[in-house]
Amino acid sequence: MKPVFAVMYREYLIRRTSLTWMFFDVMVPLLYLLMFGVAFDRALGASFMIDGNAIRYNAFFLAGVIAMTCFGNAVNQSYGFFIDRDNGIFYEHLTYPLTRGELLLGKILFQGMMTVVQASVTLIAGVVILGVEIRLAMIPFILAGAVLGTAGWFFCMASATFLIRRNDTFNMVINASYFILMFISSLFYPTDQLPAWLKIPSMVNPLTWLTNVLRYLTIGTGSFNEIALQSAAFCAFLMASFFLAQRMIRKATE
Repeated sequence: MKPVFAVMYREYLIRRTSLTWMFFDVMVPLLYLLMFGVAFDRALGASFMIDGNAIRYNAFFLAGVIAMTCFGNAVNQSYGFFIDRDNGIFYEHLTYPLTRGELLLGKILFQGMMTVVQASVTLIAGVVILGVEIRLAMIPFILAGAVLGTAGWFFCMASATFLIRRNDTFNMVINASYFILMFISSLFYPTDQLPAWLKIPSMVNPLTWLTNVLRYLTIGTGSFNEIALQSAAFCAFLMASFFLAQRMIRKATE
């Protein structure tokens, strides 16, 4: 595990050089929750219905903010490969006594720690400021789900990073993917309220799976069987993305 911890320590040193960057990472999810959550909560009031029950939009949107954070963290961490490749550090890393998998794991473990901090701040704000009722016994599972969500999307985005050589092309692909995946998911609204032509893409979107699982853990919406199936599907997505990232990192050096 020493090579993994060495990669984690390097990521920590990079983040420590800019405390403003680290502060921004932690506070952005909170700003999403307070700005969009409060605005839509006031606009919809008690008319927002889930499975025939009226709930506050703040409570519904909380899981969406955490899922959005996971995706954003994955994009930011995978973008670091571009910087390392441009300055040659990436190729130097590949000469060190560590495997490609250990390099990927070290990066995602550090980002997973950041995700835990971000998710914790968001949950505290949801409870204390917005009055969202969270199932406290589920908090460890919420944080674990957020870490796994970040890992799954990081490995997926890392594969794209190794395939794409141009910085501008990567930004275009990632930004387009982000908005498409975000708006055909359950981040902002329940999938059963989507138009028929959007329901199928939403149901096969890993971002929907992650959001629904986090929403079940936070406020208990959804059926257990459906959530168990989506949890298994996202875990399969995570493992497939990890093996694909390992394969792509080898191709990047050919």
